Amino acid sequence: MDARQIELVQASFAKVVPIADQAAVIFYDELFKLDPSLRALFADDLTEQRAKLMKMLGTAVNGLRDWDVIQPAVASLGARHVGYGVTATHYSTVGAALLSTLEKGLGDAFTPQVRAAWAEVYQALSSTMIAAEKLPA
Repeated sequence: MDARQIELVQASFAKVVPIADQAAVIFYDELFKLDPSLRALFADDLTEQRAKLMKMLGTAVNGLRDWDVIQPAVASLGARHVGYGVTATHYSTVGAALLSTLEKGLGDAFTPQVRAAWAEVYQALSSTMIAAEKLPA
């Protein structure tokens, strides 16, 4: 990911922050629509999970310029997800749900350039998390 991609992701995420809970609702709706079997990995009440998702995304997005600093935390998150039943194959579904959520939440502001930037950033995050699956949780 380059500086322009980081800028696009950070600027677009700033537009998501005011609608964070709504965006998280859309995300989980999309995720479970894409793969209903994933619903079993979560508690019945997603309120806390939605807040955790948005906090984690905010931390990751805000730290993209300091990748070397956030990379260990991203890897640790990936290692913990193994214990929740997450597998490498789930990450593509999560990525699709994230892009769909951003498209719905940002509307016309979700340009092809913004989409490509988010896809690149998600690839960096998810590949770090997947690689960490081999680490103890």
